[in-house]
Amino acid sequence: MTQYSKYIIAILAAASFAACRVGKDYRRPEVALPEQFVRTPATDSTIANAPWRQFFPDPTLQHLITDALVNNFDLQIALKRIEAASAYVKQAKTALLPSVTANATANTSIPSKNSLNGLSLENFLKTNHIEDFTLGVGISWEIDIWGKIRRQKEAALASYLQSFEAAKAIQTGLVANVANSYFNLLMLDEQLRIARSNATLSDTIVQMIRMQKTAGDVTELAVQQAVAQQQAAELLVPQLEQAAAIQENAIRILMGQMPGAVPRNTALADLKVWDELATGVPAAVISNRPDVKASELGLKAANANVGVAQGSMYPALSLTANGGLNAYEIGKWFSIPNSLFGTVAGNIAQPVFQQRRLKTQLEVAKVERDQAVILFRQSVTNAVREVSDALVQLEKLKEQETIATSRLETTQQAVSNARLLFRSGLANYLEVIAAQSSSLQAELTQADISRQRLTAMVDLYRSLGGGYQ
Repeated sequence: MTQYSKYIIAILAAASFAACRVGKDYRRPEVALPEQFVRTPATDSTIANAPWRQFFPDPTLQHLITDALVNNFDLQIALKRIEAASAYVKQAKTALLPSVTANATANTSIPSKNSLNGLSLENFLKTNHIEDFTLGVGISWEIDIWGKIRRQKEAALASYLQSFEAAKAIQTGLVANVANSYFNLLMLDEQLRIARSNATLSDTIVQMIRMQKTAGDVTELAVQQAVAQQQAAELLVPQLEQAAAIQENAIRILMGQMPGAVPRNTALADLKVWDELATGVPAAVISNRPDVKASELGLKAANANVGVAQGSMYPALSLTANGGLNAYEIGKWFSIPNSLFGTVAGNIAQPVFQQRRLKTQLEVAKVERDQAVILFRQSVTNAVREVSDALVQLEKLKEQETIATSRLETTQQAVSNARLLFRSGLANYLEVIAAQSSSLQAELTQADISRQRLTAMVDLYRSLGGGYQ
């Protein structure tokens, strides 16, 4: 074994023992989480694990979500971010390997005949110019003594996984947005049906009061009041048609399509809220929610970047080697072995004064890591809050729906009774109009509460991390 080989082996051994000295390995920060969500017992299962096709069985809604997942612009951009991050990971994986460059050069130099070089050429080589031809390969290899390159690879991988989880978070939000928009559209359809039905009913009441006026039982004021009530119901029709058209456009944009109509053949009453919605435990949101996982991966990348910044302040050891063919005449360029040349060198560079740039990079990296810790804890806290909010909404909206259904039955009976009493002369026209107005509002409110219950169900599914399966 030559002396140079011993030096190289010693350097590599020192590098292998010294590696991984910069930075700390990632450890998840402690986050105080409750043992269970409020208003629901802790369970082993969670609806977040249910595929969205199973959670949303309506065929029309499934079709809308499928188109959105294929064509949505935000999701397409997120997928392109994944591709970019993947390229950086591939680059980081090769950072520990030596870099190799090949070069070929040919040059001719004609010195002044009055110069020392010119006189030497004339006297010794009997020529007036110098030629030089080189074909070589250079190898440069930075030894990862402090583990800096490994930390760079760790940061790149964490950033890639973060972009992947960010795309899944966009998908969960997209699935929820399409579902909620679809439910809102069905609510508008139901309210539009209610408005048209009440406009028809109002016309009947107007005709009835006009007959009473002809008989001299009421005045023109009664007719005007009834017509005003009819117009109020008719005014709702174009307003709801406008809202439905805008909602259709919004759904089409989510699907990456131009504004237009959204075909549907489902009624709001056909959709049911799941009776049993398992939530699991609060600790599961860290592993289930893509946005929380993305936040943690951002923290992991920030932690690795601190190690990279530390490693940049320490000495860097690099090995270089160059070799190839060199000749001063083109005819002797490939004369082997006489034209062969080679050099091997080792270099240790210690930053001394870099205008505080390296220290600033380290300080900033630590601050960014601290920020990432705060963002991670914030994302976990917000996730638990969103689940708790959805659970409260589901519970209280169910109570509201029960009351709204009872109220609707009461107002509808009141309308029927008011019309009978009015014909019998036992009730005035104002009581008929008031009963009809109350019935209209009760129907509209019940449709809205039914939609809110469906939305709360979707919000719970999304807040638990469901929608990307």
